[in-house]
Amino acid sequence: MMQVWQDRLDRLRAVIEGDVARGDYFGLVLKVARGGDVVFEEAIGAADADGTRALKTDDVFSIFSVTKAFTNILILKAIEEGRFALTTRVRDMLPEFTGAPREDATYYHLLTHTAGMPGVWSPKPGMYLDRLDELYDAVIANVHGAVPPGERCDYSPLVNHVLMGMTLVRHDPKGRDYQTLLREDLFDPLGMTSTSMGLRADLQPRHVKPDMRGTVPIQHLSRNLPGDHALFEDPATESPHVGCASTAGDLWRFAEMLRRGGELGGTRILSPRMVQVARQVHTGDLPNELYKAAHLRAGWAVAPAYMGLGFNVRGTRIVNHQLGTLTSPETFGNYGAGSTLLWVDPALDVSFAACSAGVMTQTANIERFQKLSDLVVSAMT
Repeated sequence: MMQVWQDRLDRLRAVIEGDVARGDYFGLVLKVARGGDVVFEEAIGAADADGTRALKTDDVFSIFSVTKAFTNILILKAIEEGRFALTTRVRDMLPEFTGAPREDATYYHLLTHTAGMPGVWSPKPGMYLDRLDELYDAVIANVHGAVPPGERCDYSPLVNHVLMGMTLVRHDPKGRDYQTLLREDLFDPLGMTSTSMGLRADLQPRHVKPDMRGTVPIQHLSRNLPGDHALFEDPATESPHVGCASTAGDLWRFAEMLRRGGELGGTRILSPRMVQVARQVHTGDLPNELYKAAHLRAGWAVAPAYMGLGFNVRGTRIVNHQLGTLTSPETFGNYGAGSTLLWVDPALDVSFAACSAGVMTQTANIERFQKLSDLVVSAMT
């Protein structure tokens, strides 16, 4: 039976408190379990730079690219249901997606970030990013293939998940919009009651407004509200790449579903086989072009992308990595820009979910979560 060393968890708490006191970030909510038994669940620090409101464990965060994890899972679910395949070309489901070389991309390429299109943050400068149909039209018109699919791993901040989100909506047997589809097929079945696409009205009092601290390169404009990043406060947002809000507790439930092989509380989302295939490395030694640039700027060795089917995987090499260096090579999960992380270590049977206030730069965030991930697994023997 695996033990949990309480002194190591005390050290974890102290390290987070030290980070906050130093001003690395404002605060963090973290939930960790082994074998489904919670060993650490705390809110440490504040929701804002001034420290005027202490974080609470049920606070709601804008989770940025962890939204992609939900889109990925519904794509994998649709594949299991036989609606299309990993090898299906995107243009066969979305006929507007034409033009060489992008028209040869499959859903496998989208999930592994190897579709050959550049990693753009917006398909058109200055546009609203809060509507799926407009995002899709702008992607079709403006984002073209740079290299043949499969040749390069360019992390896709937006395009791949707009394409996958539109696929799910257009081919949904019930004709639902994307907000409804996510709620009915994922959030409600998993008991993720504080998670929504767009900031649902009842979640607004608990919302930790994102403080980008100059770390995010674009605006996230909404047609309904003013502000450079109003998309994250708009209940009508429908952005499959970045638009969800959630709590550390709900993200932990999502991670638990993955740890248990696709099932939680008697509800099966994916088969164990799909989870097993999805959490393998599918990109070989290809670097992640987005992180390659960040690693070079930091003077780090360039690491392989270690992409699964919609997951980041820790991989076999010891490199700078959010998922840690003491975690098992098969550890897999998802992250949101400078703030949010969930992962599962299948070998150690550990699940981890964290949401933080005060968005960090890429490299500082990698160092922060590498440290915390290693502290967590050092407490499990």
